[in-house]
Amino acid sequence: MNAGSRLRGRPKSFHSDASKNVIQSLDRAIDVLDTLAAGGAMTLSEIATSMGQSPATIYRVLTTFQLRAIAEVDPASQEWSIGPAAFRLGSAFLRRSNVTERARPAMRRLMEMTNETSNLGIEKADLVMFISQVETHESIRAFFPPGTQSPMHASGIGKALLSCYPPDRLKRLLSRSDLEPFTPQTITDPENLRRELSVIQATGYAFDNEEKAEGMRCIAAPILDYHGEAVAGISISGPSHRITLDRIEPIGKMVHEAARQVSQTLGGGPG
Repeated sequence: MNAGSRLRGRPKSFHSDASKNVIQSLDRAIDVLDTLAAGGAMTLSEIATSMGQSPATIYRVLTTFQLRAIAEVDPASQEWSIGPAAFRLGSAFLRRSNVTERARPAMRRLMEMTNETSNLGIEKADLVMFISQVETHESIRAFFPPGTQSPMHASGIGKALLSCYPPDRLKRLLSRSDLEPFTPQTITDPENLRRELSVIQATGYAFDNEEKAEGMRCIAAPILDYHGEAVAGISISGPSHRITLDRIEPIGKMVHEAARQVSQTLGGGPG
């Protein structure tokens, strides 16, 4: 294989529009996996009903996954769940970047200093995807399993990342994104969001004031790579009765400092 052929991501004869090269049966199988991941333990009937597919079709997919340990079934309850091989596949995504490993000590320190849950998230297809978490020991706490996604405009990490976007990139994102309201606090006006991003740039941290879920607050800061680009965000999340307004600034400074420290390990600037 010559150097030129190794650089190609697709054969020359295939269509440049990826949607025209889709294997429909494989696409449907991945839909089954997505449904199972979102729903937790589910029976065959529950999966088929939620997808609007026949149980026979879904069963063939599930048994194929079972043979590869991507899915597994409980013999007693007859409920299907994600298998260990799916975890290994997901872990490969996290290994693409060392930001998860580099951020872990800072996340642990944040949790210990604030007694709240610390999160790490990245931008994925105009959404925030949470990729790591250090949970507090409190019984009432924020919980974002790895792979959970959230809209950028209603997330502390999302707003922290948006604050680092150049104007043209921000304009493109806003043009194709619906600023959906989740609570009365959600920012749904693009100009108000731009003003919020200016405040984040000035303070060094973002504040999600019950904008995605009532009763929950989040404080986040961007992590920069050696190009000075935001590659991830680190945050503290918890219930509003513990993350009170008088704690926002001191926690914000802690989160900003944690982001700065992680940025430095990636070769980034001062943050």
